[in-house]
Amino acid sequence: MEYKFWFRSALQVRGSVIPSIAGRTSICGLFGVLVSVLHYVGYPVSIPTLASLIPNIVLGLLLVFRTNTAYDRFWEGRKIWGTMINTTRNLARTIWITIPATAIAERQAKITTLRLLVAFSVATKLHLRQHALNDELASLLTPNQFAKLQTMYNPPLEVAFWIGDYLQDQYRQKQIDSFQLTAIQNYVSELVNCLGACERILKTPMPIAYSIHLKQLLLLYCLSLPFQMVAGVGWWTGLIVALISFTLFGIEAIGIEIENPFGCDPNDLPLDAICATMLRNINDLITLAPCMETYVSQSDPVDSVWR
Repeated sequence: MEYKFWFRSALQVRGSVIPSIAGRTSICGLFGVLVSVLHYVGYPVSIPTLASLIPNIVLGLLLVFRTNTAYDRFWEGRKIWGTMINTTRNLARTIWITIPATAIAERQAKITTLRLLVAFSVATKLHLRQHALNDELASLLTPNQFAKLQTMYNPPLEVAFWIGDYLQDQYRQKQIDSFQLTAIQNYVSELVNCLGACERILKTPMPIAYSIHLKQLLLLYCLSLPFQMVAGVGWWTGLIVALISFTLFGIEAIGIEIENPFGCDPNDLPLDAICATMLRNINDLITLAPCMETYVSQSDPVDSVWR
């Protein structure tokens, strides 16, 4: 039932920002309880004029700007990886159809190059996450290539170099002409452009002064709430302050959560699934025989290796 799914999503903790804001929300709620106690015993803690300390519209606009800026980064990252998927598919299809293979060794070289396209995406994912090279990448490369990448500062660039080197070699062997070479190399350049765009998002964080100022305003606002409302709501002050703090801190935490979309958190881009999709696409393409290679048997060992 739809309403069951709605309530299950509303009460879900995994993937939400509740764990990251529970501590500060509890502190604000307990502070509200303390103010209620002080008000109950007669201390003059009711200060309604604090409502004008930080206008609601100012805090709201700051939070909206923070969230929109973070979501723009998230959505731009998704578009970049969408472009990478399409470029990889087009490049793989063009290489597989355009470059002839008159021997098993040449067909093997094409398959190796197509798998380098997937290796580029996997290396980009690991590079953006600042993870070490792993077995997922090793399975797409030769042992020598994997050993070489482990010495490189920017592994995706090295993979792009190998792809371009293969294309240049095909041009020198007159397997493709200069126009075909230029067209195919443009696809490789687009992959490198996607890498650079992702690095731009990753290495351009939110200005620290803006982030600090927003946190300071949120803290001042939430700590001033009990003094504004204790006279009217009494012992409910702590609960109401906790609910309002939960809302405001949650909005800010969502912005922090999605401003770097390349991590491994539930709210980040599904880069593992995207890379797996690229690998399936390449493996499907390899099973197809271009018209110029119809003589190659489907039972060739080169073909069966990658199935």
